[in-house]
Amino acid sequence: MGYPPEPWSLRGRMYVSVWALPVAALPPIPPELASTVRVARIGGRALVGAAWVDYRPGGDLSYRELLAAVLMRQGWRSRVTITHIWVDSPASRDGGRALWGIPKDLAEIELTDTRAAASVGAEATIRGARPWLRLPIGFTCTQELGGRAKTTPVRATARCGPARLRWHLEPDGPLGFLHGRKPLLTLVADDFRMRFGAAPPSP
Repeated sequence: MGYPPEPWSLRGRMYVSVWALPVAALPPIPPELASTVRVARIGGRALVGAAWVDYRPGGDLSYRELLAAVLMRQGWRSRVTITHIWVDSPASRDGGRALWGIPKDLAEIELTDTRAAASVGAEATIRGARPWLRLPIGFTCTQELGGRAKTTPVRATARCGPARLRWHLEPDGPLGFLHGRKPLLTLVADDFRMRFGAAPPSP
C-alpha cells in the first residue's frame, strides 16, 4: 500500500470560492448516493465550492490539489460530495480512492501565493489573502465507495480570512459549469491542521 492508513494528518494552506448555481447546472452526483444524501437547495439554487489546496510538509503527505464539491444534506445534517478532484501525488490519488471513494485523478498543479494553475483547463490569480483568526472547521464528506455511500469526518483548525481569486476556467473543461460565473465569496484557510478520516474500530 503506497499511502498512509486513515486518518490522515495534513497541514497546509487552502483557497476556496463558493458559487450559488441553478440545480440544473450542477455536475452529476453518483446515483448510489441518492438514498443517502440530496442536494441542499437554497432558494432554488445549490452551493458549489472549488478549492486550491497546498498540503505542505509536516503532515502525512505533501502535494497540491484542485477540487470542486457540492453541498448536500442528509435529513437536516449538511454533507459535502466531491465531484471533481485532481492531485499531483499518486499516493494521494490511490489513497483517496481506496479509503473514501474520492474520485481523485492526477494533474500537473502549480500553486504559489499569487497564482494557481492545473493542467485541466483551470487557473486563478490570487490577491488580498488576509488570514487573521484561527477557527475550528468541520464537515462530513459523503462519497460513493464500492456501490455504497461512504461518510467520512473531516476536522481542522486554520487561520481564516477573506481572499480574492480571479478564476479562469475553460468553458469546455471539466469545471466548465463554473465558467463565467462570479463566486459569492472567497476565503483563505492558512496554516491548517487537518484530520481527514477516522481510525478504524478496534478488533
